[in-house]
Amino acid sequence: MVRVMATGVFDLLHLGHLYFLEEAKKLGDELVVVVATDKTAREMKHVPVTPQDMRVKMVEGLKPVDKAVLGYEDDRYRVVKELKPDIIALGYDQKHDEEQIKKDLKDMGMDVKVERLKPFEHDLVGTRKVIRKVIDWYIFQSRMKEIEGKNEEDVD
Repeated sequence: MVRVMATGVFDLLHLGHLYFLEEAKKLGDELVVVVATDKTAREMKHVPVTPQDMRVKMVEGLKPVDKAVLGYEDDRYRVVKELKPDIIALGYDQKHDEEQIKKDLKDMGMDVKVERLKPFEHDLVGTRKVIRKVIDWYIFQSRMKEIEGKNEEDVD
């Protein structure tokens, strides 16, 4: 059985997340997903909207995912040592240094393949893009309310 590991923040799940996990699952038989802690998310990307326990539960509920676990803050390879994946799938837009990961794994005596997945384009792939769309929608609705002279209760 080939175990694939994927990692990410997975804040405000969107189509890009689903694509990433579906493509990662195609690389093997079992997909284990490591979800970043709130602290790691803040350090690497942004303050998450949803808390870490909720993000783990949401990811675990996705069809391609066999298991979701919370990552560690002290050593990013600790979870790799525990899960023993055959393949680590990297998203096309993840800022991980693929060559450094391969070197680190080799130096630790771990025979793990690292695969960078192909890009996926859509206007709502990215938590910030989703948030921006919601903000734009809210601003538009507020302006329409002003123009049309409607009360808050009248706006959908």
